Amino acid sequence: MSSTSAPPPAPSLRTVQVLGRGSAGSAAHVHALSAGLVARGVRVTVCAAPDAEDTYDFSGVGARFERIPPRTDPGSIAALRAACADADVVHAHGLHAGLRASLALRGRRAPLVVTWHTKVHSEGARARVTRLLERRVARASAVVLGSCAELVGRARERGARDARLAPPAGPRPRTDEEYARELARREKRRAELGALGRPLLVTVGRLDAHQGHEMLLDAAHGWCGPDPQPLVVVAGEGPLRPALQQRIDAEGLPVLLLGRRDDVPGLLAAADLVLATARWEARSVLAQEALRAGVPLVATDAGGTRELVGRAAELVPYGDAAALSRTVVELLDDPARRAALAAAGRSQAADWPTEDDTVAQVLSVYDELQQARD
Repeated sequence: MSSTSAPPPAPSLRTVQVLGRGSAGSAAHVHALSAGLVARGVRVTVCAAPDAEDTYDFSGVGARFERIPPRTDPGSIAALRAACADADVVHAHGLHAGLRASLALRGRRAPLVVTWHTKVHSEGARARVTRLLERRVARASAVVLGSCAELVGRARERGARDARLAPPAGPRPRTDEEYARELARREKRRAELGALGRPLLVTVGRLDAHQGHEMLLDAAHGWCGPDPQPLVVVAGEGPLRPALQQRIDAEGLPVLLLGRRDDVPGLLAAADLVLATARWEARSVLAQEALRAGVPLVATDAGGTRELVGRAAELVPYGDAAALSRTVVELLDDPARRAALAAAGRSQAADWPTEDDTVAQVLSVYDELQQARD
């Protein structure tokens, strides 16, 4: 009597996720992606700066973590090459991570996937270096995933063989109970900020040149006249704080710099309007938070913001302080329009990709590359 043994189980897919330096958004995305991949039986190794594990706890979701400084010196590249030795797919996040991964994979068969999360802003000689870096990474990649359509087009212009739109999931949607708790504190928080009896405008972001705070202060001159006078609160910290505060004091602007805050959802719940004035964003986290919370949004029409928000926000050109000022005043005078934007925002947010959608799309790319390799 003969017997047949069951075939051995297929080996699980092995991936290495390579993170660059100083990108909190990319790290949060890789944390969620790693959790989803591990849950589907994929073996995941995350290679990042030593302190990234302390902040994001990649090993806590089942990934292996390799402490590799995000540099291009021979020692760091050798360490990354060793970490990728048995990888079926290497997935780098950001241009600099893509460059390091391409160097580490020289002579290896493992395909390289690179996600372009954002655009590198540079001028003059540095802009030429950036173009060369983009070209090198685009051509070294089997697939480039762009978080917005502009980045997909940019990758194709730089010579990518295969560039696809892959918008990542945004911040975790809050539950109805969480929203209810924040709304219950709305008036108390407005009182703490000095906004009882006056409109409250909220923005969140690092105080640097990229976030458009100078434009915001220019626009604030148009909000000094109305009675009651709107109050603008800015949550965030950064190198421009002294210069911004000097302008606020010298020009008598109704703007309050709050510094770092850990209660951003509460600030948004207290707001009459949210302002997102960045020079360029692929998928603005602030815009996503505002629309999900049902708070009317005024944002700069740059990067991927239009495709993110659709008709659920008022958009103004970046740098046009007069348009920003006028749009805010008109919205404050039009409660029906604000209510329509709030409803449209919730509807728009319902169509954004979930973490499951993001993981499924990435995994399908990995499977496709494996089939082509076999």
